[in-house]
Amino acid sequence: MTTTQPVEPVAEQVRVDRYRARLLAIAAVLAVAGLMAFAIDLPVARWCKQRPVPLPGDLLKFLNFAEVFAHGLGVTALIATLLASDPALALPWPGRPAGPRWNFIRLVGAAAVGGLLVDLVKACVERVRPNAAALGDVSSALATFGSAALEGPLQSAAQLMSFPSGHAAAAAGLAAGLGWKYPLGRPAFAMLAMLSAAQRVATSAHYPSDVCFGAAIGVAAAAALVGGRPPWPRSMADAGGA
Repeated sequence: MTTTQPVEPVAEQVRVDRYRARLLAIAAVLAVAGLMAFAIDLPVARWCKQRPVPLPGDLLKFLNFAEVFAHGLGVTALIATLLASDPALALPWPGRPAGPRWNFIRLVGAAAVGGLLVDLVKACVERVRPNAAALGDVSSALATFGSAALEGPLQSAAQLMSFPSGHAAAAAGLAAGLGWKYPLGRPAFAMLAMLSAAQRVATSAHYPSDVCFGAAIGVAAAAALVGGRPPWPRSMADAGGA
């Protein structure tokens, strides 16, 4: 008598593997976009640095709200809400069973590891933020690397930590992690990540290339963390929002 493996777990694993492959492809596209964005970094940064801000007030408020998806406190609050409400993410706790092993750790890692990697890059590569740079005096985007492009005396180390964007890395990693766990929400998660990245450029905190490379790192890190097994067992597929 022969036995066969259940079809559904195998199919779920195939879907997860395909998703990881798409994430790696997206990360590669974002990295290429980052290289190409060096050509527009200065024009975009100069336009965004104009005063008053050349964006309608309501649009800027909307972009600032989207930053919650990339800010440490906002990401923590969102993940804490998911932990409390989704049984497929539950950790061991008196009175309730734990969710599938490592699901919660993988989701947290998808949101956090990219940002940590970006911090390591920032520690090695100096780039003057648009809001601290004398953009009229530099001839190319490459001249913004180092400290020579500073508009005045250095006020804080953060002024030289433009490359790459930690917010974009966190938002992209979170969007990728949430897309792994809640496939139907992938378009919305991607849109929130793009809006949070746009907010960093619109407020002169980063150049377009910064957010592209940050997002590439965040997505690649998430792809490395969400694989292994299907993100939820069959018994929780319907309840978990598959």
